[in-house]
Amino acid sequence: MPNVKKFTVVPYLPEKLKPLLKIANNMWWVWNFEAIELFRRLDVELWTEVHHNPIMLLGSVSQRTLDEAAQSESFLAHMERVEKELDWHISLKSWFSDISGEPDTGIAYFSAEFGIHECLPIFSGGLGVLAGDHLKSSSELGLPMYGVGLLYRFGYFRQYLNLDGWQQENLPQTDFYNIPVSPILDEYGKPVLISVEYPGREVYARIWEIKIGRVFLYLMDTNIDENNHDDRSITDQLYGGDNEMRIKQEILLGIGGVRVLKALNKNVTVYHMNEGHAAFLAVERIRMAIEENNLNFREAMEFVASTNVFTTHTPVPAGNDRFSPELINRYFSNYYNYLGIDADYFLSLGRENPEDKEETFCMTVLAIKLAAYKNGVSKLHGQVSRNMWKRIWPSLPLHEIPIGHVTNGIQTLSWTSDEMMRLLNRYLGPRWIDNPANDQIWKNIDRIPDSELWRCRERLRERLVGFCRNRLREQLRSRGVPYSEAEKAMSVLNPEALTIGFARRFATYKRGTLILKDIERLDALLHNKDMPIQIVFAGKAHPRDTMGKELIRQIIHLTYDERFRNSIVFIEDYDINIARYFVQGVDIWLNNPIRPKEASGTSGMKVVPNGGLNISVLDGWWDEAYNPDVGWVIGKGEEYDDQNYQDEVESLSLYNILEQEVRTLFYERGLDGLPKGWLKKIKESMKTLNPVFNTNRMVKDYTENYYLKAHKNYRTFSSNSHSVTREFAKWKDNVSSKWHGVKVKDLLFENEKDITVGSRVTVFTEIALGELKPQDVQVELYFGTLNQSGDIEGGVALAMEMIDDHGNGDYRYKGQMLCLKSGQFGFTVRVIPHNEFLVRKFDPELKITWA
Repeated sequence: MPNVKKFTVVPYLPEKLKPLLKIANNMWWVWNFEAIELFRRLDVELWTEVHHNPIMLLGSVSQRTLDEAAQSESFLAHMERVEKELDWHISLKSWFSDISGEPDTGIAYFSAEFGIHECLPIFSGGLGVLAGDHLKSSSELGLPMYGVGLLYRFGYFRQYLNLDGWQQENLPQTDFYNIPVSPILDEYGKPVLISVEYPGREVYARIWEIKIGRVFLYLMDTNIDENNHDDRSITDQLYGGDNEMRIKQEILLGIGGVRVLKALNKNVTVYHMNEGHAAFLAVERIRMAIEENNLNFREAMEFVASTNVFTTHTPVPAGNDRFSPELINRYFSNYYNYLGIDADYFLSLGRENPEDKEETFCMTVLAIKLAAYKNGVSKLHGQVSRNMWKRIWPSLPLHEIPIGHVTNGIQTLSWTSDEMMRLLNRYLGPRWIDNPANDQIWKNIDRIPDSELWRCRERLRERLVGFCRNRLREQLRSRGVPYSEAEKAMSVLNPEALTIGFARRFATYKRGTLILKDIERLDALLHNKDMPIQIVFAGKAHPRDTMGKELIRQIIHLTYDERFRNSIVFIEDYDINIARYFVQGVDIWLNNPIRPKEASGTSGMKVVPNGGLNISVLDGWWDEAYNPDVGWVIGKGEEYDDQNYQDEVESLSLYNILEQEVRTLFYERGLDGLPKGWLKKIKESMKTLNPVFNTNRMVKDYTENYYLKAHKNYRTFSSNSHSVTREFAKWKDNVSSKWHGVKVKDLLFENEKDITVGSRVTVFTEIALGELKPQDVQVELYFGTLNQSGDIEGGVALAMEMIDDHGNGDYRYKGQMLCLKSGQFGFTVRVIPHNEFLVRKFDPELKITWA
């Protein structure tokens, strides 16, 4: 192999066009249609060929075109306007600075994938797109946030189909020097590296930076000369390889990511783990706290947990990463010495039951135990998560399991079409752009004339049809279909027909073929002469998901049937670009997973600002979003044991909705040719859902409920050389060692003859605290209605007052409950540990004593 010297070629721009590089290298342009239009002006066809990548565009466009742009007053004025808007965005006084008053706050957001734009292929689906939208809205709101992830050389797989409709995968390599990322260099111009210990060796990673407005995203890349061949492949592929590759990637993400922030001297006070992939960050933070602040493991763990936030996205047990004890010991045996603990204790941190030596090590459990703040991504998913992880708190009622929820959203500007933006600007004013969570602004939707809204919807549908025709023709040619057959793609779909979209990951629980269950009924539904319907599909199955691939194959075979050739289309290689065309152009977004397996789902949210409507089961976000004025619902939230029966019932429900409600409303036109009822539903959907289901509202929720509290904990626990941390850990160890002496000895109930609604009932209890003091505990009266099994359901806990000290470790407490409704009630008493610095009311390591 010859000695090859490396160098980088960058685009040459005339001096007047230098701001183009500044704009291209900040991915703020992704959600600014003026900036996108600026790049399109240079060369519309090339912009499409380079997959809307401005860096590649500037490196590929002809010098003549650049010189002409430099002489165009119109282009230069457009560029100046966009540059000023970017500068304004970065320097604008922010919502966060107004509400926090904490200039030293720093928030790190760790995720295995980030879906920011199609030109940056480091995401696979909804989790990554959500992470990308999280960073975009954090920039808009001015959060001092740093994203941390991995820069995958091959990203996620690209999909193509063979003639039989079977999914094939390929992995084109990403050219890092032709995407909007920059290597971080030291003062000598050399790449900044971090290292992570793996068994018997060090693995090094280079750091890359992406600007997203005023937020920075740092990505690690191990494909460098300092690593051996195997280690260079750690950042090759997202979700690729076996279980050992997964643990290598998650060690790099969590441990390496913390070291990246330290190497760059970033002041971080709050760490957010987006899914369990990043949970090892907590372990590295504990190690650093031990080393830098002279804390022991228990002290460091309390400090770190108080400043960690964890979001779980997976409502299915199999979707949570688990590793064997042998694999964990192989990769962390040296780490145990740094932490000052043994293997059993470390493994217990990743087990629901710490005593079960056979249980595997779960990344979600590790994240839950080492985070003060934990949440699901919809109200229903919060309930599902509490049920999934209740074994971690075996003595708590289900509704008190400390996992809350923050419902997902979308970054509205990234998904709203240019046409709809202009329409909204005209009638809502530009304030909706800066404050999409303001419901008062969205009420102005009613000011939009029906005729203008409908024209906008028709243009978006026409564009979707045109896109599908061109893309389908290309894909048929690449499959080897005869030229004459491929040309038939140019007549598929009807620009005026009611269009249904289904695009998402083809996992079996999402039931991509539910609408195809009764082919004869489907045929009649799609080909009604007066009220035609058509369906556009897209989506990838995981490479190892044979059943998901079979669902795609079924759809492709149906498109070969002459009856459906023009009314059902499947577009290959689903990505953000295809998603934009779909969510902007469809009339109906279809979502029919098996409830409650959809944690949130955000694709249906993306059609709303574009005037699309939703038909969905009551799962994820739709469970809290649905009302009859904004869309349609399949079923009433039932959950079935028999999957075939469920498919039968819910497919019938779907057909009935389409036949009896949806198509009638869509095609019922007034004298002016407008579907008044349909447009009324669109407006109600936009008014009701847009201000709620967006990431600006979501990030505000995270900030107010978690980030600011975690930052306050950081200040409290780290003050005075971590004196609070040490005292709290000492208190916790003392309480744990002496809790065996805590007992509820007696319950006394003042049972009045008639307990009427509105009356107060007094309860007394005798508590033995052994060697503990009343200030170490909180005694609570727990009461509520009884179910048919005699158990308290959805109980309420109220603190009781200590009224007598018997002097021998026994105490008398008094409490009152207010009876606000009639029925059969029950009560009991419990004792829980209490300390003014106890961040988590129900710490997994602390016991609870019930009467």
